[in-house]
Amino acid sequence: MKLPNIQIKKILYPTDLSESAAHAFSYAVSLANAYGAGITILHVLAEFPGEEFIANMINADTWEEIKNRHYSEARDQLIGKKRDHVAIKEVLEAFSEEAQADGEDQTFVTDEVLIKTGTPAEVIANTAQEQNCDLIVMGTHGHGSIADIFVGSTAKWVIKHSPIPVLVIRLP
Repeated sequence: MKLPNIQIKKILYPTDLSESAAHAFSYAVSLANAYGAGITILHVLAEFPGEEFIANMINADTWEEIKNRHYSEARDQLIGKKRDHVAIKEVLEAFSEEAQADGEDQTFVTDEVLIKTGTPAEVIANTAQEQNCDLIVMGTHGHGSIADIFVGSTAKWVIKHSPIPVLVIRLP
């Protein structure tokens, strides 16, 4: 059997800003260093399920009344959320720069820092495909049901649906 020559040129590193995700970054950097690959950092802001979800819970008149009552509050939160978007991107850029400065013996390139909104697992898998990544390196918590103790639910979904290999890292 002839083994294929594996080329890893682009690594997707999704992070939820947790300790587990930060630990996984060292693996992404190590692989990037070994293969001469670039790293794309991705953070996904979970999206509110939307009005179709609400329509199943309450009638349209009640929903309109609630929206009107809380319009200014919602507007302020959305504006704040957009600012948080920028702040998270700056934090991730600074995180990457500090890792590069601290890792004198390991060099890597951060291709891009992306902040997206949606269902984290789906956004991770779609972004890997859109960015033409060769590997996803992500941390896992293992929170949730008994089945999720070994691999967290987001990681589990990504493993099952990703078009490319996924390396899942747990905290030691």
